Parts: sequence; structure tokens; C-alpha cells
Amino acid sequence: MTDESEVQLDTDGVPRGQRVLDGLLRLLDVRPLGDGRFQGRSPAGGPQRVFGGQVAAQALTAAGRTVPADRHVHSLHAYFVRPGRPDEPIEYAVDDVRDGRSFSIRRVVASQSAGSIFVMSASFQHQEPGLDHAVAAPAVPDPLTLPSLAERSKGVGYASAAFGRIPRPFDIRYVNDPPWQAHGRGPQPGAGSRAWFRADGRLPDDPLVHVCLLAYLSDLTLLDSILLEHGLAHGYDNLQSASLDHAMWFHRPVRLDDWVLYDTNSPSSSGARGLATGHFFGRNGALLATVVQEGLVRVRTAGDPRHGRE
Repeated sequence: MTDESEVQLDTDGVPRGQRVLDGLLRLLDVRPLGDGRFQGRSPAGGPQRVFGGQVAAQALTAAGRTVPADRHVHSLHAYFVRPGRPDEPIEYAVDDVRDGRSFSIRRVVASQSAGSIFVMSASFQHQEPGLDHAVAAPAVPDPLTLPSLAERSKGVGYASAAFGRIPRPFDIRYVNDPPWQAHGRGPQPGAGSRAWFRADGRLPDDPLVHVCLLAYLSDLTLLDSILLEHGLAHGYDNLQSASLDHAMWFHRPVRLDDWVLYDTNSPSSSGARGLATGHFFGRNGALLATVVQEGLVRVRTAGDPRHGRE
């Protein structure tokens, strides 16, 4: 039996497993400050800007803490206002917009010293019976037949640099090659991006934890579908990308301690922006959630004066 007091290492030496997953859960467990305010932090040694999925998940956690336990999130709509600083705490102010007989609406503003960095509206509903149908899951290989992230990134210089020292709270199994592996093959119209995800350890039963982890995951590979359309990849091409807005609809109960498939594609890109849509499916084929995001995707040329701006 694994001694969980010790950090597990993936085959390429990257931390993974229960300790890493517990660290992510602590990160999303925002601290109450009173009066509908909560405080979140960012991991030490992370990228130069706070990961958008982290902010969305922390904001959803804060909102969820203010509604009755029998009401579960069914949608969120958000804007990324400015990059978050990882070396500074984030304050989440939750506004109780309305509590009706069936629905609760919350608005969350995430702020740092520079001002608002993220705004979100989320709606919660108590469970009700109703009409039930959904699109079918795509036919894809079982996740356990696919290479792990460590195996897939072996020998790929950019992948080693990008994922190298970032701990892995999730087991990630790409169905098709991600941009950093598909680079050099040219544009792949309609290819989309598909990947299986599963928490790399045990999770509590709290439904809010699972949907907040799904919100975290939803920002990980979504814009990859845009890059694959054009045969581009970070680390190889001079790109600037960032999430601009984000929407999710939660259709059915989610468990992240089982495999979920994230199937994404891009219907359009223009004006230095790309639109990406995604569906999360359970391993049993059930449609769990739908995601839509528009992202900034700039291809830079030498001497571009917009470096670092949004």
C-alpha cells in the first residue's frame, strides 16, 4: 500500500496522487471572511498569471457556500476582466441576488489590489423531475488503453517544459494528439480536442466539490481546439492566448473520481478571438455539462507593440 504521507511521483518524476489532489482541494476551499466575502490563494511557483479555471472554481465554491445545501449549480456565466496575480490573495464578494422557491442566483466579483479580475453569475436549483434527453457521447477508446500524460510527453521538448514541474492532481489521457504533439502536421479542420480526466486520488462526497473541480478542468484544454484548427501550438508559435468569457451548464450529477471525457471543438475564430465549445461526458456516456468560451488568440509578428496587453 502506498504511504500517502509521501509524495507520489509520475514516471517522469512529476508529483501526482493524493497529496497533490488534496493540495488542489485546499486551494479551492476559499476562506470565509464574513459578510459574503471569501479569500482564495494561488499555488506558489505557478505561472505568471492565475489560471482561469482556478478563479472560476474558487468563485463557484464561494457562491455555493451561500445557498441552501439542497440547491445545486446548473449554470454559470463569467468574464475574465484582467490577469490575476499569483503572489496576491483574491477576494471573492458574493451578492445574494435572489432566492426563489426553486432557484437561487448569485453574483461573484473577484478582486485584487489592481481591481476586479473576474465577475460571475451563477444559478442554483433544487432537484426536480422533468424531460430527459441528451446528445450521444462520441465513440472513443477507453481511457485505460491510452497513454498517460507522462508517457505522451516523453521526448517532446515543449511538453516537458510546459508540464515538467507542475504537479498533476488529475490523470489525463488525451484521445487525439494535443497541439504540442500535433504541431508540424499543419491545420486539422474539425479535429477538435478530446481528453479523459479523473481525479488522481479520493474525493469527498460533497457535490459542490465535484462541480467546482469540473469548472477548474473546463479551462484546461478548451482553447486547444482552436489551435488544432490552424496547426499552431504554444512553445512553437509566437502566440498570446487568454480566456475572455466562460459559460457552463451542468446537466447531470458529476463525479470526478471516475473518468470524464472532455470533447471540444471550435466553430469559429476571427478578430484575434476564437470560440470553443465543449461537452463533458461520463464514462457511461451520460452528458454531464456543456461549456462555451471565447478566448483571445493572437499570432504575433516581430515587433508587435501589443505584447503583454489584452
